[in-house]
Amino acid sequence: MSLNWQEDTAYLELVEDLIYTDDVQSLKKYTQHHYSNRLEHSIQVSYKSYKLAKKWGGNVRATARAGLLHDLFFYDWREQKMGEGTHAYVHPRIALENAKKLTDISPLEEDIIIKHMFGATIAPPKYKESYIVTLVDKYCACEEVIKPLFKKVKLKAAEYSKVVHL
Repeated sequence: MSLNWQEDTAYLELVEDLIYTDDVQSLKKYTQHHYSNRLEHSIQVSYKSYKLAKKWGGNVRATARAGLLHDLFFYDWREQKMGEGTHAYVHPRIALENAKKLTDISPLEEDIIIKHMFGATIAPPKYKESYIVTLVDKYCACEEVIKPLFKKVKLKAAEYSKVVHL
């Protein structure tokens, strides 16, 4: 199994009608988790979720597509509040409405998109694919923050070490 989504033709066949649309590509304008943009994040969630759904006998099409569209909203949530409620509650609903403008959304895909913030919201997912995307989303968010932060700390430690040993 390919580790690079761009080389995985089976994955690309599932998302190619979505991934290169102007709406999805515009996600690169928005910072997601400090060190990544929303497009990078959405692709990573989609692809990693797709690989798990494939391994565990899930619906790979719905998982890949809903994973890609789970954060399809066009504002910086740190600066702009949309609707009533927390960002964790509101943005999946906005993403779902935007996704419905791009493509037909199945009930499974709808559950994946709406419930991907379970843990920060109280409504649990109905399907294993929804749990996959929910957990992969959290994993990717942590990875997007921790890896670059660890590199910064490591560089600072190396700089400090040089100063101390002079």
